[in-house]
Amino acid sequence: MELLFVALLGAVIGLAARYFLPGRSTQGSVLVPAIGTVAASALWVALTWLGLNWANGWIWWVSLVGTVVVSVVLNLVISRRRIHGDQRMLQRLANAASAA
Repeated sequence: MELLFVALLGAVIGLAARYFLPGRSTQGSVLVPAIGTVAASALWVALTWLGLNWANGWIWWVSLVGTVVVSVVLNLVISRRRIHGDQRMLQRLANAASAA
C-alpha cells in the first residue's frame, strides 16, 4: 500500500517539475510525471530490499528527495537535448533548402 502512495507522490513531484522548470514545450505532457513515478517506485523498492522499513522516516525522505533530484535533472537534460536537436535539424533543413 505504501508503494502506491510513493508512486502517487512521485507523479506529483514529476508534474511539479514539468510545470515549474523551463522547456515544457519540448516534451510530452506525461514524460516527466512518468519519470517521477518510476524514480520514486524504484528508490522505494531498492530501499526496502536494503532493509529499511516503511515506518522508518528515512525511507520516505530518501525516496522523495531522490525523486525530486532525478525529475529535475532529467527534465533539464531532456529539454536541453531536445532544443539542441531541433536546432541541428533546422540548420540541416535550411542548408538542404539553400543547396537545392
